[in-house]
This record gives sequence, structure tokens and C-alpha cells, in this order.
Amino acid sequence: MTSPVSRHAHVVGLGLIGASVALALRQAGWKVTGTDLNGDVVDAARAAGIIDDERMSEATSLIVIATPAGTVAAVANRLLAEHVNPDLLVTDVAGVKGSIVHDVDDPRFLGGHPMAGTEQRGLAGARADIFQGCTWVLTPTLTTLPATYSELHGILREIGANVVAVSAEDHDRLVALASHVPHLLAGALMNEAARAAEEDAVLLQLAAGGFRDMTRIAAGDPSIWPDVLFENRLAIGQTLLALEDRLRQLRQALETGGRGVVEESLRTASIARRQLPGRALSAENLAYLRVAVTDQPGVLAAVTMAASDLLVNIYDIEIAHGIEGVGGTLLLAVDANQAATFQNALSELGFSVALER
Repeated sequence: MTSPVSRHAHVVGLGLIGASVALALRQAGWKVTGTDLNGDVVDAARAAGIIDDERMSEATSLIVIATPAGTVAAVANRLLAEHVNPDLLVTDVAGVKGSIVHDVDDPRFLGGHPMAGTEQRGLAGARADIFQGCTWVLTPTLTTLPATYSELHGILREIGANVVAVSAEDHDRLVALASHVPHLLAGALMNEAARAAEEDAVLLQLAAGGFRDMTRIAAGDPSIWPDVLFENRLAIGQTLLALEDRLRQLRQALETGGRGVVEESLRTASIARRQLPGRALSAENLAYLRVAVTDQPGVLAAVTMAASDLLVNIYDIEIAHGIEGVGGTLLLAVDANQAATFQNALSELGFSVALER
């Protein structure tokens, strides 16, 4: 772990993620400086207490590059050349890693990617807690020193992230399916709905929870995505081809009355979705409670307070909204050993609860 006297960090790029990194580090006791191509953003970041200054301290031990993916390598190589401190650690937060790791040949650089974000943009959406419980991918190479990885791992754990390590190539292949393609699909579905709504305006009034959940990420900042998508276009293209094949099979099954194909697709997807791992336990140690709730103040507080009273950790929580005004369902991931006790407590409070293992 970085020693207390060297807990100085510098963030390059003060958008949503960069500013959130700065806030999280400051909350953890770091001194943080930062820069951005937009001078007004830098001034606003200083005024909001997101950074201490824009001038990087000589004591800086950590540099976080939060610029668009296509510029990260150039920025990293320039900073590494300017600062010869052998203990300096440089990382980034770009959503594509292969080209960056290939182009930055310095053992002081360790690529990273936090799987976090919101629909808000820039400084206005920055939050110190945005990385709490999120998966933060690191992409060590054969030249990465164990001490370098250990140091950055410790820093990221300090701000609440769960750290995993994969190769840069595996990262790009996996996030194509887990992140990049879902964003494209959400955008395509939203655009198709908007087109249809031009002829049938009532369509968007019928948009229930499933539609809203599937298209939520389409509300994100569109300016940051093209750079990432084109950088990872090969892996994304392969994933889209595989998905197109699945959709073709489903379309053919519907056209030919292949009920079994459709049912099997829904069945296997349901099982796979419920087995998505929680953030603190492996999937086999989690159970899921589906709690029917009304859209009333205090409902979520009642559920979470009941959990606190029983010392039940909620490792993940999702809110599936119903049609507007009809409430929805809380999906709570908890330790399987505590699930039945928690279910009974919620039932005694008047909630309708279903337990899934």
C-alpha cells in the first residue's frame, strides 16, 4: 500500500468517472489534483471540492487517466516519460484495454476498467461512492511487478471496489458481451420504440418495467461510447453475429410454431439470470428474495431496516418497476443461509415474498 506521505494522486480527465475517482480518493484521505482539456471543468471541480488543485504535486504516486480510450496510450506514455519516479503508478479507466496495454510498454503502467457509471454526465453526476461494490478489472501483463499490482489492488479496495484480473484481450472479448453490446442493443430498442411511437404515440405510455429496465443504459452519455465501441469493434462484431444467430433461431421458431425452442430459450435464460454472481459471495452461496412492493415512501427503508435488525447483508439489490403507478418488485441477493429467516421477517411485516435458490 502507498505510504501515507505519498498519498497524492493526479486525475487526467474530469468527466463522470474521473471526477468520481477523485472524490473517492479524497474521501479515503488522499490529496488529489486533476486536469481536463476544458478549463471551465477544472475551475468547477476545484470549486466543488473534487480536486485540491490542478498542478500535479511532486509527491504524486498515482496517476489515473480518465480520457477517451483512443487517447489514453498517448497520455500515459507522455506522463511516464515526463516523470521518471520509479515508484510512480499509472492506470486508466477506459472500457477497452487491448490497444492501450499493447501501446504502453512501461512496468509502472497497469490498465484498469471500473464497471461503474450512471446515466448522469460529467461533474454533476460524480459520486464518491460510485465504486462501492463495483467490479474493477485490472489487466496485468508479463511485465507487471507483483508489488505494482498489489499496490493498486489495495488502493481500489480502499475505495470499495471488488478487483478482478484478466488479460487485456480477454477483457475486451468479455466486456463486448457484458457491456458494449448491451449498450448498442438498448439504443437500438429505444430508437425502434421511438420510431414506432411517431405513428402510435400511446406506445411509450405502455412501456412497462421490462422495457424501461432494458433501455435504461440508453440514457447514458452518448459522447463517450463511439470511441470505446470502435476500439473494440472486432470483439463486438463477433458478439453481434452470435446474437443475430440466436435471434434468427427465435424468429424462425415463432414463424414455424416451434414452441419448444422458445420455451427452452426462456427457461435457460431464467436460470442463468438468477445465477449471476453477487458482489460478495459466489452464486452458489446466494439466494434471491422477490419482494412485492408498492410505490410508497418508506417501503425500501422498511425492508433494509429489517435486514439490519437481523444482521442480514444484502449483497445486491435490483428494483424491477411495474407499469407506472402499480409498484414493482425488489430482487434481493442475500446469503443463502439467512434467506429463510429474512423471508419470514418480511412476511411478518406484511410483504409478499418469494424465495428462489
